[in-house]
Amino acid sequence: MPDSQDTLSSPRPASAGASALGTAAAANSPAVEFRDIDIAYGKFVAVRDFSLSIAKGSFVTLLGPSGCGKTTILRSIAGLVDISGGQIMIDGRRVDDVPIYKRNIGLVFQSYALFPHKNVFDNVAFGLKYRDVPKPEIVRRVGKALDMVRLPGTEKKLPSQLSGGQQQRIALARAIVFEPQVLLLDEPLSALDANMREEMRVEIKKIQKETGITAIFVTHDQEEALSMSDRIVVMNAGAVEQIGTPQEVYETPATAFVADFLGKANMLPGTVTRSGQGTAVTLAAGQTVNVVPPKPLAQGGKVTVVVRPQKLSVGTAAGANRLSGRVVSASYLGGSAIYEIDIGGGTLIRANTPISGRVFGEGEAIEVGFDPDGCVLLDEGGQRIS
Repeated sequence: MPDSQDTLSSPRPASAGASALGTAAAANSPAVEFRDIDIAYGKFVAVRDFSLSIAKGSFVTLLGPSGCGKTTILRSIAGLVDISGGQIMIDGRRVDDVPIYKRNIGLVFQSYALFPHKNVFDNVAFGLKYRDVPKPEIVRRVGKALDMVRLPGTEKKLPSQLSGGQQQRIALARAIVFEPQVLLLDEPLSALDANMREEMRVEIKKIQKETGITAIFVTHDQEEALSMSDRIVVMNAGAVEQIGTPQEVYETPATAFVADFLGKANMLPGTVTRSGQGTAVTLAAGQTVNVVPPKPLAQGGKVTVVVRPQKLSVGTAAGANRLSGRVVSASYLGGSAIYEIDIGGGTLIRANTPISGRVFGEGEAIEVGFDPDGCVLLDEGGQRIS
């Protein structure tokens, strides 16, 4: 069997049958596949036992706090970081031992990384010139890429003559102009202001769908991940905590870490005081709630009731489980309000609710509630009970 470099550059002719088999295998392969990846710097293990399969044409986000390994993984695909173990496959071909220039990868950096002395045309055309694309084709492709990022007619401008959002669009055009197999986006929106970030989220997702390119996006911003992704990979300390659709990881977090990191859920520890039909949990704060566990729970067992702030209602509209408390703080957000409520024993819960009447004030007694099926249960080890 030829090694991976031979497979990619393949100077040797293949039989028609072998070529057909290879084409069929590539068509059925994931766009990107990580197989038990380890990445270490000396004794420090940055990523351990990382496995992930990414379907062609999908938008996958690596989400997690700083230092969790998400950018390291992204850079390993591009060949900017060496892996210590495992394999990286692109379209069914191993690439982790292939030189960077032989990997057909588009990369958008957080810092744009445009050449300041080159105009927009030369910045966007750089990868095409490196690949010896004929001049007329370069002109056509650059024009198409600039149209796609909505910056036609800027070919002669320097990066310094563009806004931050425009520079990011040029960086995106440069990454997609040579039609890469995979587009890597390393926190590309973090340097933009809030309004521009929101606009660029829409633009990036639109371009990704139009081109059908497979995209891997790295961010620590939960809103970006939830709004843009087909699937989210939540990472912590170099390992995967959960992989799923935005709705899956938000509504049914697999671990305490995912519940807390993604949306800051309310984590209410308690003890099962009634099992069977009508399972009840007495919270550490002293109040009792009804829950709907996915399987029978042992009476006396320790659990954590996880409730998203958006699942809580306040005032007379409180759900089937009603908790008495006192408002510690209230933030008015226009169509909604965020409350911090003390439900006893120093336990604070957070509610994010639409405003249907007045906003409750600090120090005011209040009822907050949720439906029994509106929560997730974790065991003593912080794993979702399923």
